Amino acid sequence: MKTVTVLGATGSIGASTLDLVARNPDRFRLHAVTAGRDWERLAELARTHGARVAVIAEESHYERLAEALSGSGVEARAGAAALAQTAAEPVDLVVAAIVGAAGLAPTLAALEAGTTVALANKEALICAGELMTAAAARSGARILPIDSEHNAIFQVLEDVERIARIVLTASGGPFRTLSLNEMARVTPEQAVRHPNWSMGAKISVDSATLMNKGLELIEAHHLFGVAPDRLGVLVHPQSLVHGLVEYVDGSVLAQMGPADMRVPIAHALAWPERMPTPVDRLCLATAGRLDFEEPDRTRFPALALAEAALAAGGCRPCALSAANEVAVGAFLEGRIGFLDIAAVVEETLAALPPAPVSTLQEVAEVDAAARAAARSFVAHRARR
Repeated sequence: MKTVTVLGATGSIGASTLDLVARNPDRFRLHAVTAGRDWERLAELARTHGARVAVIAEESHYERLAEALSGSGVEARAGAAALAQTAAEPVDLVVAAIVGAAGLAPTLAALEAGTTVALANKEALICAGELMTAAAARSGARILPIDSEHNAIFQVLEDVERIARIVLTASGGPFRTLSLNEMARVTPEQAVRHPNWSMGAKISVDSATLMNKGLELIEAHHLFGVAPDRLGVLVHPQSLVHGLVEYVDGSVLAQMGPADMRVPIAHALAWPERMPTPVDRLCLATAGRLDFEEPDRTRFPALALAEAALAAGGCRPCALSAANEVAVGAFLEGRIGFLDIAAVVEETLAALPPAPVSTLQEVAEVDAAARAAARSFVAHRARR
């Protein structure tokens, strides 16, 4: 039986993970669950799933969490230090699903403790990839990807030394066929309607700009140790092929499956074995056809910005991610247009000098500087 800690239990990845854990009580036991501010939901999940520990990141909610868990046998904790402490406690698997920079320290703590980490926190590798992989190498920890594309590559990756190219697939988002003039007029409501996946607002907009795929290239570089020039993207509207690996002999292996995050989560939970899931089965006869095309970097410049940041390395991926988060937030609030998102990111990167990052403190400083610059560029565009 595996013991599991779920960092970010109240989000969509956390919910899917707990669903699978609950369906397999003979395989998994829940050690801890964490959340940022939603202490009521956290208490409910801890009680329902029999967790031993519940951690709320916002310290001011500790008393309410403790009261809600009174008599349940679940230990209540609060604060960033408690989050990192809990992540480092001995378990078989830590599911790292905290969104944003808040997930960096607990993810690093788990890796430094030598624990296998099922990784869904993008910032861990985008902003601090070298730190995370170095910590894993020192402790012997394993990083198992949960993102559907990276998990797909993980499943078909035989030997990094024998690969010619790794290709991540992108749905193309809701605006795949629109012109630049048409995209200039799209609304936040249109941008969050992803054609294939059910996701949060921010990641849905990232999919619409193709920034999400650029960020995933950065993650793939750190996860698999593959040079940027051996990483690529193909637009695949059906979202049935999630990743492909081309080997030096010309063979191409692809992983396919339904657009349901419980598939890659289940793979990470059960690895190196497999476990059944309740998802709909893939039927190629019903799917009918599979289409692929090269991404258009003129209409979707965010992808090119991410590729350039990956090639530059150092602080550039972190600055890219932070600026994008600010710009997407401004778009969702109606303060800037859809095409302004990539423009704000480009202006931010141009304004910040390149620099190496070797500690979480330096990552935080780059993140703060990029956010400040991006907010300035957003304000300038909002006044137009």
